Amino acid sequence: MLQTRKGTIADSETIRALAEKIWPPTYGAILSPEQMIYMLDFMYSKTSLENQMHGRHHEFIILENDGKAIGYAAYSTTELPAIYKLHKLYLDPECQGLGAGKFLLNTVETTVKAKGADILELDVNRFNKAKQFYEKQGYAVIKEKNTAIGNGYLMEDFVMQKPL
Repeated sequence: MLQTRKGTIADSETIRALAEKIWPPTYGAILSPEQMIYMLDFMYSKTSLENQMHGRHHEFIILENDGKAIGYAAYSTTELPAIYKLHKLYLDPECQGLGAGKFLLNTVETTVKAKGADILELDVNRFNKAKQFYEKQGYAVIKEKNTAIGNGYLMEDFVMQKPL
């Protein structure tokens, strides 16, 4: 049975373990192994997760199936009160295609709408097949952007939005 719960800093190891399982099949054909290691350390160290949760006020949601963590999402407000940003939405590859990703995304959408959001925005790597998933859920590309993340690495993304 799928259920969600608020993620806390106590979930750092769980979030990191999920990222280490999810990222290789998701980004293995897109990123070099060196960039993947750099990004995992950059985004998923305990210090980074603590900064995201407490310093940048990202709200994490853990998705569980029968009590086992199978995915996570993170979102926050933006400078515009009506637009919220989905920073992360990842699902164990073994659970993809079963409706769990849609369940997690719907949970985020419902949560941010209740907090006053009219639009949910996200960035997705331009070469990530998740773009099609988001399009099926009603998201549309509004622009492209490149973000330097250090160590000479660049994130090449589509920015997508969905009215809620």
